[in-house]
Amino acid sequence: MKFMIILKGDQYCKPGSVTEGLFADMTRYNHALVRAGIMVAAEGLHPSARGARVERSDGKRTVVHGPFTDPGELIAGFWLWQTSSLREAIEWVKRCPLANKADAQIEIRQLYDFGDFGNGSTEDGRNVAEFNEPLVAA
Repeated sequence: MKFMIILKGDQYCKPGSVTEGLFADMTRYNHALVRAGIMVAAEGLHPSARGARVERSDGKRTVVHGPFTDPGELIAGFWLWQTSSLREAIEWVKRCPLANKADAQIEIRQLYDFGDFGNGSTEDGRNVAEFNEPLVAA
């Protein structure tokens, strides 16, 4: 089973916002995830002030530039993990140094597998192999 582990809030992606001790703890934690064969990928995101959203309402598309105000709705970073169950993913999140912070929120979401849609096809009937083709010509 694959899970996306979502780190909420903007405060941990600003330069200087993570202490040296927390950085060292997170590095050790990430190495433990790799040694356990769980980590597929991990990335941190720049603050929302450097981002934008494309919104569509009433037939009009609008671009809204950050910063965005609600840290609880923002994603600071993520991991992709491969675990045997949701329970295992939860146990690993409980070990995360950020999980011990009073203001931390870490969300766990299972990724769909193409098999979830049946017969190796997508919902609209296209074959899974079509998704291996580039979206834009080089």
